[in-house]
Amino acid sequence: MKTQDKIGIDIFSGAGGLSLGAESAGIKIGFAVEKDISAAKTFERNHPGVKVLCEDIAKVDPKIHSVNKPFIIFGGPPCQGFSLSNTKTRSDENNNNKLFWEFVRFVDDLQPDWFLFENVEGITNYNKGNTVLKIKECFKQIGYDTREAVLYASDYGVPQHRNRFFMVGNRLGINFEFPEKHDKKINVREALADLPVLNNGDSFPVAQYSLPVTDVSEYAARMRIDSQAPLQNFVSKNQDYVIERYRHIKQGENWKAIPPELMKNYSNKENCHSGIYKRLDAEKPAVVISNYRKNMLIHPFQDRGLSVREAARLQSFPDHFVFEGPLSHIQQQIGNAVPPLLAEAIFRKILSY
Repeated sequence: MKTQDKIGIDIFSGAGGLSLGAESAGIKIGFAVEKDISAAKTFERNHPGVKVLCEDIAKVDPKIHSVNKPFIIFGGPPCQGFSLSNTKTRSDENNNNKLFWEFVRFVDDLQPDWFLFENVEGITNYNKGNTVLKIKECFKQIGYDTREAVLYASDYGVPQHRNRFFMVGNRLGINFEFPEKHDKKINVREALADLPVLNNGDSFPVAQYSLPVTDVSEYAARMRIDSQAPLQNFVSKNQDYVIERYRHIKQGENWKAIPPELMKNYSNKENCHSGIYKRLDAEKPAVVISNYRKNMLIHPFQDRGLSVREAARLQSFPDHFVFEGPLSHIQQQIGNAVPPLLAEAIFRKILSY
């Protein structure tokens, strides 16, 4: 790497959504840490030449792997304990809640100019808001001023109404401000219109675009850069009775539109989350693409679940980005990722200082 390169280190990297955004903004990735084998393989494949440490972060000495002082350290520690959707393990005893201390350790050891810490929105009210105050105080003690905000991906060119918590810190005395929102939101139709028509259970490693690049949205054209064909057109195989349920759901509707006689296996439908059996509205940004297979998110026009490539598009992963591992692992990697375009907006703002 050139001495003038701004080096970033990605910890808890997952598939590499943050790194993709960082690279697009002009940051070189020094190394990454990711314990999950499939996610680490995905990162390696899409960031050739970057060393990925597939091991427990508590056992990693960052000084051994960092040749020069990094410009920025970034990552999102596992956040099951912080999530508002998880009521069983939201406690201080959850070991995942302690993993942010490993993030603090990396920053303290390497003293980068900047750091970016991301998590679920639920962290803001966890422990009555004291968790965020505690994290801020930790960074203050090691010399970092911090700013935090909950950002919506749809405000930054991502066709998905996804909210994430970000804390940005620096040791340069800079009063950081988060990037301004975009005026235009990208909808599902604009994001997916040129991807192939598929059926329940289809599995095509390579397919054909349904529209020439001259006839697609600016967003879709950006996703197609460096890609000759849509890859990983994999759709989970659902049972016939599930597909029958899909047929009763219009765009924007959820499981409540399914006739009661088709939902008899649900002993208590009151426990159904509003995101279950949700058909995407083509004219709006998508709902959150988390565990989209488990939630059974439905294509806006076709009676089936989303393909890997469609879910990746809605997360703003370019079409040449290839995910590694079994289908369920791939789906989880996509659902866990920070949308690269959202990440890029934050990194560009950091670089502007």
